Amino acid sequence: MSLPDEVRRHVADVAGRARFVTIDRETLDALEPGPIPPQDATRHFHEGEPADVADYVLTLNAINFGSGWFPTLRKRPDSSGYWTIAWALADRFRDRGPWTPAELRGMTAEEVAGVLGQEPGHHLMALYAEALRALGAFLGERRAADVFAAADGSAARLARAVVDGMPFYRDHGLYKRAQILGSDVATFGIGELRDLDELTMFADNLVPHVLRCAGALVYDEDLAAAIDEGDLLPLHRAEHEIRCCAVHAVELLSARTGVPARHLDAWLWDAGQRPEVKARPRHRCRTVFY
Repeated sequence: MSLPDEVRRHVADVAGRARFVTIDRETLDALEPGPIPPQDATRHFHEGEPADVADYVLTLNAINFGSGWFPTLRKRPDSSGYWTIAWALADRFRDRGPWTPAELRGMTAEEVAGVLGQEPGHHLMALYAEALRALGAFLGERRAADVFAAADGSAARLARAVVDGMPFYRDHGLYKRAQILGSDVATFGIGELRDLDELTMFADNLVPHVLRCAGALVYDEDLAAAIDEGDLLPLHRAEHEIRCCAVHAVELLSARTGVPARHLDAWLWDAGQRPEVKARPRHRCRTVFY
């Protein structure tokens, strides 16, 4: 069974016996997907040599987590936590190029904080440094382009490689960042992968929030109250149900519309940038998985 099919089976099972989250099928069936948002040429690094862009994609993916801490970060102008990290990393690549694997293996929280414009003592900087050291160990003497080439044109195979190679990718049952990596390879134009449309949605906290705002996900009263109060959720059953039900809902929407789940993910994630959606609290969980 492929990794995306493992995710589909898992989320369908969780959604089928969920206690805290319900998919409102009538509301979900009324949703009509919008356009896929364009790439951001300023806050992402697109313009370098292909090998350098590949390194950027893999490096960014390795630290594409920490949304539970994002409210505590120093943000760049008009940027969310994700865009603050992506933009700062892009500027580092523009100024100095990619880190070598050896440099990644020696990464410190202080260096990460300096690149990202954050306080060195922020807990997320230590986690990012750990993730980058793990990336360096995974690479050995390779570059990202070598990793992508070894996947032999398969996003699922690429996802499995990073899950097997780095502990922060082992979000069992969902594999959020492992799957988004293949999608980014295609989006940044650095490789062709034949099974991209087999990927599921990339389980985070923003797409469920958009679905909740639309009425397609309905939360248990106590869970909804905790989220609306801004309480942090533990990485436990209710939080897992939120993300699993979102992935399963997108699978249902994909089946109805014929739009691949990864495109629906991009559309819904972009909808999450709207002021009225951002004004309402989303669920927050401090984890290395998203």
